[in-house]
Amino acid sequence: MAEVTGKLIDLRSDTVTRPSRDMRAAMAAAEVGDDVYGDDPTVNRLQARAAELFGHEAALFAPSGTQTNLIALLTHCQRGDEYIVGQEAHTYKYEAGGGAVLGSIQPQPIAHQADGSLALADIERAIKPDDFHFARSRLLALENTLGGRVLAPVYTEAATRLAHDRGLATHLDGARICNAAVKLGISLRDAVTGFDSVSVCLSKGLGAPVGSVLCGSREFVKQALRWRKMLGGGMRQAGILAAAGLYALEHNIPRLAEDHENAARLARGLSDIAQIKVATPETNMVFADIPAGQCSLLEDTLGRRGILAQVDPHMRIVLHLDISSADVDRTIAAFKESFAA
Repeated sequence: MAEVTGKLIDLRSDTVTRPSRDMRAAMAAAEVGDDVYGDDPTVNRLQARAAELFGHEAALFAPSGTQTNLIALLTHCQRGDEYIVGQEAHTYKYEAGGGAVLGSIQPQPIAHQADGSLALADIERAIKPDDFHFARSRLLALENTLGGRVLAPVYTEAATRLAHDRGLATHLDGARICNAAVKLGISLRDAVTGFDSVSVCLSKGLGAPVGSVLCGSREFVKQALRWRKMLGGGMRQAGILAAAGLYALEHNIPRLAEDHENAARLARGLSDIAQIKVATPETNMVFADIPAGQCSLLEDTLGRRGILAQVDPHMRIVLHLDISSADVDRTIAAFKESFAA
């Protein structure tokens, strides 16, 4: 393959973002302490700010969203309990079965609807009766966004109310909840209404290099802190990382709309190619159906043009803060070149 010159365009995920100059400056200037002792002032400020933004009493900083989701499962559930979750949800499908392996918590997966929701009737049917033959239903776990699709507030309100009425706690995998809030034009508090806990990833569209926060009640976070320690998530002078998360929360939420606009721009450009079927994006992800026989040539063309993407017949392309509208146009041109060959 010919050597690529110029900027590399990485469309594999919004996890590939690099901290900006201003974010790096905030990290370099961060006041630190030992967070395991609870005396890192920057971590404490991040946790307080996250709790405030998402309308919860407290928050806990951890290295990853996988860990904050797992901590939530372990805090809400005991051995032999189960959580109700979607078949395609990250907590069920993409986090190595941590709840089952490390917590002896049984997942009860159910099918998603076309909009990414779980049908209320399916949730109702999945809740087990109070009978020693069954695992104890303890938690409903939803995800927003799911594959770039935004759950409607009227739906999340109904689903969380159903869970609470049946005695279940509720957890939101909000890895991209800020994308959902920006898309809906609502506050972060309103976007997580009805959830007893929410995991928020700082290292995807928000652009921090690492970390997630888990929000909940003070008692919930007190218990979660023990699980974080047990899972190896207790860090020391973590304020250097927390400063990036604080910067992300203060500066990088409204600009997510740019990623959504670039996703729409890309989808429009790809829809001009007859061989590609493109779904209309809701947030920062574009899904395109590519003829299997064309994938190898497309991957080669993109590579020669300095574009990284996971090319397969059902292709996911993710826009983020390191991708400009000019990068989108360059990507569209590379696709058109490949399909004209």
